[in-house]
Amino acid sequence: MTSSVLLKRDGHVAEVWLNRPEKHNAVDQSVFDGLARIGEEIRADKTIRAVILTGTGDNFCSGIDTGFFTGALNPAKFIEQITTFPEGEKANMFQKPGYVWQEVGVPVIAALQGATFGAGIQIALGADIRLAAPSTRMSVMEIKWGLIPDMSITQTLPRLVRMDVAKELLFTGRIVEAAECAEIGLVTRIVDNPLEAAREMAALIAAKNPDAISRSKTLLNESWHGDAAETLRLEAELQAQIIGQPNQMEAVFAQFQKRAPNFK
Repeated sequence: MTSSVLLKRDGHVAEVWLNRPEKHNAVDQSVFDGLARIGEEIRADKTIRAVILTGTGDNFCSGIDTGFFTGALNPAKFIEQITTFPEGEKANMFQKPGYVWQEVGVPVIAALQGATFGAGIQIALGADIRLAAPSTRMSVMEIKWGLIPDMSITQTLPRLVRMDVAKELLFTGRIVEAAECAEIGLVTRIVDNPLEAAREMAALIAAKNPDAISRSKTLLNESWHGDAAETLRLEAELQAQIIGQPNQMEAVFAQFQKRAPNFK
């Protein structure tokens, strides 16, 4: 049986693939479970310095598998699942596939194409950077099913778009084409080949001081809307963890010696 989520490694870069192309990578229980499990596996792997999140076929992810609605839906069980937060976890089982990419301590780059709807857009928004093909179309589509988005969108969308834009996207569920996605901030930029561009970016990031990269992610995630006194102190604390350490000194020596650095 083919796995619905694949993990591939190339040196210090991990690639995570949604792998249900015959279903346009729609999210079923196996995808929820696979993304959460692989995200935690990457989180624990200190050799990984960058992650690429993408999908097989022509679409990144068309949203929730309609089997969730056409099958034997048990509202009481569903409510129990969404209101249960495992010990030590910030996210429930449905939020984890999107939020885990913010918990991963290294940059996560989403390579998007085609439909990126509903669950798909919320998974993509969990990445740090989104590179989108011209074919990319995005929608916060939950209103189509009479629902609100609940896969960690509160931790991602407010950092990317104005509140009125966010409200319009949630209230209407309209499909946004690639050019507008870039204009309003849903994607970082549009590229002809997102996977190739993501691999180039991941390789560039993986060649930098991993101590500084991980703390840069922490710094921005924890300070974006934070109190000035707290975030300025955080800058100083994170810098103190890096400066003078072997990897930071290696970056300096490599610059002076005009060679590629060898980080540990």
